[in-house]
Amino acid sequence: MKVDRRSFLGLGLGAVAGIAVSPVGVKLTDDSSIWTQNWPWTPVPIDGEITYDQSACNLCPGGCGISVRKIDGRPVKIEGSDAYPVNNGGACLHGIAGLQYLYDPARVKTPLKRNGDTFEKISWDDALELAAEKLAETREAKADGLACITGSSMGSVPALFKHFMAAYGSPNTYTMPTLESYLELTAKTLHSDDTVLGFDLEHSDFVLSFGTGFIEGWGSPVACFKANASRKERHAKLYQVESRLSNTAAAADKWIPAKPGTEADLALSMCAVILKNQWFDADFAAGFTGGFQAFVAMVTQNYAPEKVAATVGISASEIQKLAKAFAKAKAPVAIMGKGRGAGSQSLKEMAAVHTLNCLCGRINKKGGALVWEKADYLEMPEPVMDEVAEAAADKDALANSVSGLVDALNNGASLDALMVYNANPCYTLNNPKRVKDAFKKVGFVMAFSSFMDETAMAADLIFPVSTYLERFEDVPSQAGLDKVVVGLAKPMIGLDDPESGIESDITPLFDTQAPGDVLISLAQAMEGSVGESFDWGSYAEFLVAAMGDNWDSLSEDGYVVLAEDLPTESPEVNFSFLAENPATIQAQGDYELTLIPIDNMRLAGTVPAASPFAIKTVSDRVISGTDILVEVNPETAKGIADCGYAILTTPVGSARVRVNLNHGIMPGVIGMVKGLGHTFDNKYVAGKGVNVNDLIGPVIESGSGLDAAFGIKAKLSKA
Repeated sequence: MKVDRRSFLGLGLGAVAGIAVSPVGVKLTDDSSIWTQNWPWTPVPIDGEITYDQSACNLCPGGCGISVRKIDGRPVKIEGSDAYPVNNGGACLHGIAGLQYLYDPARVKTPLKRNGDTFEKISWDDALELAAEKLAETREAKADGLACITGSSMGSVPALFKHFMAAYGSPNTYTMPTLESYLELTAKTLHSDDTVLGFDLEHSDFVLSFGTGFIEGWGSPVACFKANASRKERHAKLYQVESRLSNTAAAADKWIPAKPGTEADLALSMCAVILKNQWFDADFAAGFTGGFQAFVAMVTQNYAPEKVAATVGISASEIQKLAKAFAKAKAPVAIMGKGRGAGSQSLKEMAAVHTLNCLCGRINKKGGALVWEKADYLEMPEPVMDEVAEAAADKDALANSVSGLVDALNNGASLDALMVYNANPCYTLNNPKRVKDAFKKVGFVMAFSSFMDETAMAADLIFPVSTYLERFEDVPSQAGLDKVVVGLAKPMIGLDDPESGIESDITPLFDTQAPGDVLISLAQAMEGSVGESFDWGSYAEFLVAAMGDNWDSLSEDGYVVLAEDLPTESPEVNFSFLAENPATIQAQGDYELTLIPIDNMRLAGTVPAASPFAIKTVSDRVISGTDILVEVNPETAKGIADCGYAILTTPVGSARVRVNLNHGIMPGVIGMVKGLGHTFDNKYVAGKGVNVNDLIGPVIESGSGLDAAFGIKAKLSKA
């Protein structure tokens, strides 16, 4: 059914009939399996009319379409939506468990104000008044004394926060590291501003992956699952460069066990081989600009296979064979971003890998890498700028990243106020203790959060925001896809059947609000030019206006495809950054072993934390009871028995762990999964294992400012 502007603004959107079947195991999708796992907070479905609503999932950057099954109006099951262009009926484990987030006991159910070491409930009016007063005081003293951290830069809600900061008069807007942000920076470095990378994986005949969790959560998980599943019928190959035999490496046609942290050296050595043998695309190379000859000279001198073989741990002949296999394939593509791509990454590595695509002319080609113009689909008005905002318009931000902001605060910089939305830096950044220390130095911290996670626990005021199943919101695809899709998330509860002709307000489960509505109310409470910049009656009204001509398609179909055809223009390729041969990041410390973080498909490393359902599916070779197991080659264990206890020590900290002896990880390397070790109050998710970020310190890459720590030096001793 079509959702016209009047119906939407009246919040009267209801069920859309349909049937969807997600291609995942029957055990995981069966109602009885999901609803009889002794989760005491989830309601048991009753008999009644069965309907289906179509929506979009925003639990990860994949942005899949979902079909929500309801019994008597109550959501009971989530599946992939057949007609959605991102996932075409597929759904990942986290997506089908999405209802557990709706009923999660760790939900923030009402506004909370810090009172010493605890929180007390306050009303929405009091919360907005308190926040408005603090922000007004900060603005009067020093407008750039406010900073804002969001979990993503894409979508209407992050756009609203940017709009707020511009009207307020502070340049200190930051985004947490994401695969999309890294791909955007890589595109900006090698191509031009306002571009981002995508990959046509389903039409490539040779995917060369440098440590990506291709089937373990990288990019759009379901899209990658499908591309991998069709490899055999397409006669396509997957080669995996990685220091451990991950699920991706095990599924690949060839595993290339390179030493951790040497992926950039391997990629540049392959570039040297391709250039030496003139296997590059001469026609495409004719358009190279900015330091190409200097780049050729640099890789020829520094990255000949004979020079890097010992560093990488791969023979010179194997490097040459790999370069030839890639260059001679009909439709090769190289992809990068370790694990899911959202953790610490090196710009040198990302740029070096993408240079393989450039040299072989695989830009904007079927089965290759795509250089998209950054999706700018929102029609945002200019903020009302008073003298304070005008004065701050040309100011530099306090730092160039969230990690840089943390360091600045710990080194004496001051902030009077901080807003954090859809992000958990006190858990996901390396060495979270330093993040928590930095937060303690901020005058007033406001968390816009659905869950009582580590960052919310560090806040002075918590605005409880509704989950994606309780609100309207645009959901842009942001995971290196071969198309640009924006979906529409819709509330799955609290709306009347549109056939009845009744329009009602959205009724979330608890005393929560959509984040856009909270920000609009906060801005209007501040009054003045900031309030004037938010002249909307609701977030719904803003979203309709911001989507402009795309609204009709978005509301009628549940999504809009902004770009689907391959880009036709050949972008410029600038080699200046790589030509300077930036230093390869080294692991911090002097110990003999190297600890690396591992992204596990069943565990979420960012926001929100993994659901209890997902935790239940994790192997006992990863978490046993409350003990975390680390992957260790028997040669490295030196007498520590399988499943035996050990003390893992790094320059940052130490932890008691158990050992999972595994021949599939290189000697000298220790692997620990990300996504465990939460400390908030949720007995089903928290208190299990160790947060690997607690043991890894940041390593800032020169030239990019990124925290590029791929791991850290470590030692292992018997407990």
